[in-house]
Amino acid sequence: MATDDLKHLLDNNVEWAARIKREDPDFFNKLSGQQAPQYLWIGCSDSRVPANQIVGLLPGEIFVHRNVGNLVIHSDLNCLSVVQFAVDVLKVKHIIVCGHYGCGGVHAALENRKLGLADNWLRIIHDSYLRREHRFQKISDEQRWPALCETNVIDQVRSMSLATVVQDAWTRGQDLTVHGWIYDIADGLLRQLINDVKTVDNLDARCRDAIDAAVARHT
Repeated sequence: MATDDLKHLLDNNVEWAARIKREDPDFFNKLSGQQAPQYLWIGCSDSRVPANQIVGLLPGEIFVHRNVGNLVIHSDLNCLSVVQFAVDVLKVKHIIVCGHYGCGGVHAALENRKLGLADNWLRIIHDSYLRREHRFQKISDEQRWPALCETNVIDQVRSMSLATVVQDAWTRGQDLTVHGWIYDIADGLLRQLINDVKTVDNLDARCRDAIDAAVARHT
């Protein structure tokens, strides 16, 4: 039976809730109040990258959207609706676009490997690789994957910064900053790739510099 197959998860939940109550008796009362996160996390769906845990925040302190490859696509109403709610309603102060090394979506895009429906989604990463293929050819086969993981984050920071929701927030003087990070599953550490983006002024130049640094790091 399906219920029996998942019983261990329900048992784990009971044990987890009991442990949390022992450690902080008021935890769930506080959590059930209105959320007021200062951070929006745009991350990969990979189960090895739990947003709040790797930055040491409690549930309710970070608003999260995840998809394969941590992409920000201007026709993706799912992602943009999350961004709009976070910026306009929750008034987050920081948007963190975070990728990770060892990303399967990035690897599939790099190799142009056919997965099915996801090929359409990952095409944006493959196309960005093709635009810079002459630069990636100077990188060893082993290092192209992590390099593309980094350049993809930078591309998505640019895309986020050009989103109308973010542009409108900056126009009205809202305190909002976009950051690009990458997470290393091998050691649990985050690396900053491009940070403190608060305007489109010099955005392309900053992204080019960050891309140059990413490529150089793996050449």
